[in-house]
Formats: sequence, structure tokens, C-alpha cells
Amino acid sequence: MNPKTILVLGSTGKTGRRVAQRLAALDLPVRHGSRSGSPPFHWDAPETWAPAPRGVGAAYVSYFPDLAAAGATDAIQSFTDLAVKSGVRRLVLLSGRSEIEAEQCEEIVRQSGVEWTLVRASWFAQNFSETHFLEPILAGELALPVADIGEPFVDVDDIADVAVAALTEEGHVGRLYELTGPRLLTFAEAVAEIARASGRPIRFARVPMEDYVAALDAAGLPPDMIDLIRYLFTEVLDGRNACVTDGVSRALGRPARDFGEYARKTAATGVWDAAR
Repeated sequence: MNPKTILVLGSTGKTGRRVAQRLAALDLPVRHGSRSGSPPFHWDAPETWAPAPRGVGAAYVSYFPDLAAAGATDAIQSFTDLAVKSGVRRLVLLSGRSEIEAEQCEEIVRQSGVEWTLVRASWFAQNFSETHFLEPILAGELALPVADIGEPFVDVDDIADVAVAALTEEGHVGRLYELTGPRLLTFAEAVAEIARASGRPIRFARVPMEDYVAALDAAGLPPDMIDLIRYLFTEVLDGRNACVTDGVSRALGRPARDFGEYARKTAATGVWDAAR
């Protein structure tokens, strides 16, 4: 495929930023779908949506905060309709594992009438180094309401590589790629790997959901965000996703990156240094 401008929604986020960087490195025209983009785009402001897909050949669709959030299905339906009407010929949707709402959004894209690829990802390894868990990691303890459930943390760089291939190459249309890392780790095991890689004493602690929710409320998180976090920790991390898949190798012809590799490379950047 030799698309016109490629739209990257969430181009300042974990996956979107990497997708946009890779497309630019291929000398492909990229439109950044973000508040700072030109034109600006934000999921909470539907009035900003219409200009984004104009003149676009393909689009990477990453919804914030998550496809499991309230209103996500309606938003994906409305944006998909708008994109198709605007002439977009290919959609690549970032989705999540075992989320009913995410699967509903996947079906919307399947039924859009244009070429599509679904990228269904497990929990991001980069959550430990970008945003969510970075501050407690720096403080020396990550406390979460999750049991000893194995999770195949996926490297966001793998997600970006798959998304770019789906946006720019043939052979990925009509495919669902479920992306995971190559092995299961509990959150405690993942934190232990980060501690070894960074050379710092970092521990994991399991806390009751009620205490975690109370802490989020005290920190001023909106109720809908707290509900989303509760859902992710109680439903998605109940063991149903404790398995690895071959999505990365099917899409790219190479193995998925291991969490240990992620931890070593990230530690080398200094992002986990206690001095921060």
C-alpha cells in the first residue's frame, strides 16, 4: 500500500508516538491526532474530529483512556463512520485483551467496509517506565490490588512495529493480531526484574482493592477513571489472560521482545535512577 497521509490518533501516547516516529522515518506523511496536532484532535471534543481524517489514506486508532471506558464504543462508532465517509481506506485499531467493550469496538471496525487490522495487546511493559507505575517504582515500592496472576507484558515497540506494518504493507488486512510478550510474569516478578536491571531495591506489595480505590479517590482521580482502574484489575487481571500468543511473530516474522530485554534497555536510560 502507498497511502496518502496517515493519521495517527494518540500520537503523543505510548504507542501512537512510536508509530508516528516510525512512519516519519519511512518518509511517509503523518498527521498527528493529538491536542497539539494540526489540526488539533481530542477524543473528549467531538467537534475536533471531522478535520482529522480528511485527505487521509489510512489511520491508526488508539482511544484514550481505554476502549473499556464509558462512551468508548459510541466514540469509535462515530469516528469510524466519519473516517469512512472522509475516504479513509484502511483502519488499524489498538485493542485490549478480554475486554467486552474493546471487542465491540473491534466489531465496529470489522463492519466498517474498509480494510482493517486489529491489534489486541496485553498490558504494556512501558507502564513501568512511562506514566502509570513510574513514580512508585522510583519511590521503591509498587503497591497494586492484583494477585499472583501471570501477565505476558508486551513491549510497546512491538505494538508499534506491528501497527506500522499493518498501515503500510499488504498481507495484514483482515487480520487480528493478539500481541503478548514471550513469557508470563506476575507483577512481583516484573518488579524484581526491574530491581535487578536498575540495581535498586524495589519491592512489590499487594494491597486490598478497597484501600487502593480509597488512595485513588484521595489523590483526586475522577470517579469514572477509578471505575475503569477497578475493572482492569478485577476483570482483565483475573487469570483469563494468563497465556502467551504468537501475534508478534505472525505479523513480523520475529519473536516478541522479552520483558528482561525491556528492563535492561530501560534501566540503561536512567529513567529508574533514584536521583530522579
